[in-house]
Amino acid sequence: PRKAELQSMESDGKGRVKLEFIAPSRGIIGFRSHFLTITSGTGIMTSVFDHYGPVKLGDIAKRTNGVMYSMMAGKTLAYALFNLQNRGKLFLGHGNEVYIGQIVGLHSRDNDLPVNPTKAKQLTNIRAAGTDENLILVPHIKHTLEQALEFIEDDELVEVTPESIRLRKKGRVRT
Repeated sequence: PRKAELQSMESDGKGRVKLEFIAPSRGIIGFRSHFLTITSGTGIMTSVFDHYGPVKLGDIAKRTNGVMYSMMAGKTLAYALFNLQNRGKLFLGHGNEVYIGQIVGLHSRDNDLPVNPTKAKQLTNIRAAGTDENLILVPHIKHTLEQALEFIEDDELVEVTPESIRLRKKGRVRT
């Protein structure tokens, strides 16, 4: 799906295999992190420009999951993020500023889901011992610029500032 062509394959007899491909630049974007994942960090990948060639038509590998995007502006709260963890992988932690349309996570299903990461716990006057559990958040995913560019679809944008790399939906979003 990345439009690469295998040029050579050599085994060194010690359990290592050297694969040489010619691939378009757009096929390599975002592949390095995927390569490290599939080789459990043991693979070595280098790339060198070879030549300009005709565009290889067709889509480069797309993601199959939708995203969770914020339908409210404000600061993310642990209570809201704790409840969102069950719906997918989060890109933000507690206390981050978010705005409407900002992507806050990868949805576990194939559709996009508007969520409220700023939702606070409803407080009541009734207190029972042991009812407030300790909220434990799974560490969030932090994208590099290359990972962010590889992640986005046609209806999404990457925002780069000196402090952060954010993902957002294009245009007006359903709230």
